[in-house]
Amino acid sequence: MVDLSINCAGIKSPNPFWLASAPPSNSAYQCCKAFEQGWGGAVWKTIGEPVMNTVNRYGAIDYNGQKILGLNNIELISDRPIEVNLKEIAETKKLWPNRAVIASLMVESKRESWHDIVKRTIDTGCDGIELNYGCPHGMSERGMGSAVGQVPEYCTMITEWVTEVSTIPVLVKLTPNISDIRFPARAARKGGANGISLINTINSIMGIDLDTLELKPSVDGKGGHGGYAGPAVKPIALNLVSQVAIDPEVNLPISGIGGISTWRDAVEFILLGATSVQICTAVMHYGFRLINDLLEGMTNWMEEKGFKTIEDFRGKSLQCITDFGNLNLLYKTVAEIDESKCIQCNLCYIACEDGAHQCIDIIPHNGKNQPKVREPDCVGCALCFLVCPVDSCISMVRKDDGTEAITWNELMKTLPQPLTWEALRQFQAKHGIEIH
Repeated sequence: MVDLSINCAGIKSPNPFWLASAPPSNSAYQCCKAFEQGWGGAVWKTIGEPVMNTVNRYGAIDYNGQKILGLNNIELISDRPIEVNLKEIAETKKLWPNRAVIASLMVESKRESWHDIVKRTIDTGCDGIELNYGCPHGMSERGMGSAVGQVPEYCTMITEWVTEVSTIPVLVKLTPNISDIRFPARAARKGGANGISLINTINSIMGIDLDTLELKPSVDGKGGHGGYAGPAVKPIALNLVSQVAIDPEVNLPISGIGGISTWRDAVEFILLGATSVQICTAVMHYGFRLINDLLEGMTNWMEEKGFKTIEDFRGKSLQCITDFGNLNLLYKTVAEIDESKCIQCNLCYIACEDGAHQCIDIIPHNGKNQPKVREPDCVGCALCFLVCPVDSCISMVRKDDGTEAITWNELMKTLPQPLTWEALRQFQAKHGIEIH
């Protein structure tokens, strides 16, 4: 049996799956319903300044038959009064004492305003506070949300105001709309944060209706930038989570957010350092029932791999991250096509011929046109492998014997400087690297 329970920055829950601060966590009804189905925690939809939301407020990208590959929203924080939300947070925590209930907060940048709402929030009995420094639309125009998260000094200042009075763990939720995520993360630590949540949504314009020429979503003919989420943002989120996780100047627990739809996604975030994971768009798409697949899938994977707890594999993939200058230049793979599985769609040929390195030929074979890789010319880019619609039809097969390795950083120490093309060609020829 495996143990899925976690302790993220002092916030405990029976499993790592939390509802992100968003429409699915907008009320006691929703959070209690989620807990009944098995969710480990919920970050309440952000409460704070009075707002009015618009109609419409969502836009989506569909691709190749998949609905909501990406979701854009211009929804603001909770449009329900603070006292109503605080009352429901208290009720929910009383009903579910073993689930993580975290209050997400956002008020104007005044010490007394933050002190007031933090004290009132603590009185609910919730397990922690998440400071929303990430909202990219609506609130940022008022000097909140990402307007705070983009300025490290503001991150430190407001976090310090909160930690001056907070007696429960404080997470800081960061915006991805910044040049270097490490700076606000370090600033949050300096302000006394107990953990980091990331990422919030990405600034975006979803698209244009080519009939009306209006933006999507459209509010009475007008629109603007909003927050982008959903499966499409996962690679960006993984990158930023890993940057924070490996930064020795941060060294705080992480709650990972961004495009998590399956248990596999969640495992990837944990392998890159997250302790808990927060999910929004997938719940909006499929409902709270998603938790069944998440729990079952992660449990089965952990049993298969021999992991007993989340901590057994948390951060294990961070060791694989390095700079380009440290990659082995002598590692070589080439594409191989399994003719028994090939359906002669020729997508590999087209991709290689027009978009890569022209090393696939079409050869007549048994009355059909069979794509075949010219191995000496293959540079191992893997584009054909990526476009092939048949699983395991194309494989990237290693051809070097693994006895030699050299990185770009090491190479620069052995070749004359400034580097010339002739010196580089001599190195390639010495090691049997094809020159194209």
